Amino acid sequence: MLDAVAAAARALGLAHGPVHAECRVNAAGVYVLEVAARPIGGLCARALRFTAPGRSDISLEEVLLRHAIGEDISAFEREHAASGVMMIPIPKRGIFRGAGGVDDAGAVNGVDDVRITAKEDGILVPLPEGRSYLGFIFAHGDTPAVAEQALRDAHGRLRFRIDAEVRVLG
Repeated sequence: MLDAVAAAARALGLAHGPVHAECRVNAAGVYVLEVAARPIGGLCARALRFTAPGRSDISLEEVLLRHAIGEDISAFEREHAASGVMMIPIPKRGIFRGAGGVDDAGAVNGVDDVRITAKEDGILVPLPEGRSYLGFIFAHGDTPAVAEQALRDAHGRLRFRIDAEVRVLG
């Protein structure tokens, strides 16, 4: 995956600074969906934590701002644990009535937080037509596989109440 993202960044002339990339990976290969000259955004940045001598749990935003103003950030290191964030997909179009199993999902070993960000009584539109998610799950583990499994296990414990839309014809 790193080679595909690096090739896409080179094709765009990106050589220095943060790069945000999104990919779909399956048995057929890596498909780069987006590459942009920006950091990971919104709540997703919480998945990355940094340390420095005498400090822990430094945010990505702090590292980027210090770098942008010319400070030496060579002492900053990404934490050694693997981390991940799942952008909880919308399973079907409809009116969001609520989520269940959030506490159970948060209790999965390795899960740091579960945030449901969809607004109750709002219309949900799944990808590719939609542009949002139901929320986010954050996890850490000794290896990427452990963090990924924690995300999948937590997602499996969530239940969503989504009513069909009632369309009024006039």
